[in-house]
Amino acid sequence: MTLTELKYIVTLAQERHFGRAAEKCFVSQPTLSVAIKKLESELDIAIFERSKSSVSVTPLGERIVQQAQRVLEEARVIKELASSGKDQLSTPLKLGAIFTIGPYLFPHLVPQIHQQAPAMPLYLEENYTGVLRRQLRDGELDAIIVALPFTEPDVLTRPLYDENFVVVLPKNHPWSKQDAIDPEQLADEDLLMLGEGHCFRDQVFEHCPALARKHHTRLGSVLEGSSLETLKHMVATGLGITVLPESAVSNLDQTLVTTRPFRSPAPFRTVALAWRASFPRGQAIDLLLSTARQCRLQPKPDSKH
Repeated sequence: MTLTELKYIVTLAQERHFGRAAEKCFVSQPTLSVAIKKLESELDIAIFERSKSSVSVTPLGERIVQQAQRVLEEARVIKELASSGKDQLSTPLKLGAIFTIGPYLFPHLVPQIHQQAPAMPLYLEENYTGVLRRQLRDGELDAIIVALPFTEPDVLTRPLYDENFVVVLPKNHPWSKQDAIDPEQLADEDLLMLGEGHCFRDQVFEHCPALARKHHTRLGSVLEGSSLETLKHMVATGLGITVLPESAVSNLDQTLVTTRPFRSPAPFRTVALAWRASFPRGQAIDLLLSTARQCRLQPKPDSKH
């Protein structure tokens, strides 16, 4: 039994497909298949149930895969402990962020990190909160930047900053004559939102309860876009309005769209850093915390004048 074989069964359990698992492990499909068969033979059990169209994990296999994940994590800790005895800022750091934070924070965070720790390359990942949670738990990422609330066993979180939500409107929209927007007004308009799975979408609905009643009133409709950048372009064409975090409005085309704040108390989110409690590179975490707080963008919604 080897750590490589354990990595193979954990990856196959996640992917449920030999081809994708092999690609993720950077080996050929026959190599991965033979190694897993060898492990099953050594243990004298079936970890996976195979058919022509699918791969599933057997009940006993589930327990073995869970234990394999723990073994792989402990092996990573051994390597990290060895590295921590050296320069903690001289080896790559794997950092993830949700889709609505990464594109706006990374361009400012990366140069600052490089300036202060030039020998520490950054591996960057953008994904949904649920995916980042699993990658952090499995050791595929060292730290992640998410929106609170975020809870995970044996994971530490520290707030980085609060970020207000703002309304983005077509330039000639009637609301451009208002100084601020009441969240209840959103139910009356065609609202452009991110699709299911984005936590920012959920937060907007949470702060604007009237949106949950739209299917009763039918006063407006909710259309979905794939990214915040796409939503901005859709607003520019006059398709509707949208709600964005402050950091996402810095590059708006002011000839086509305008922004307005919400009435106080304005909806906002708290952006935070999360990392495994067992992660031994405290200096790298401290650098992330201080740098992310310093380089946070604070664009101001434009005035109607």
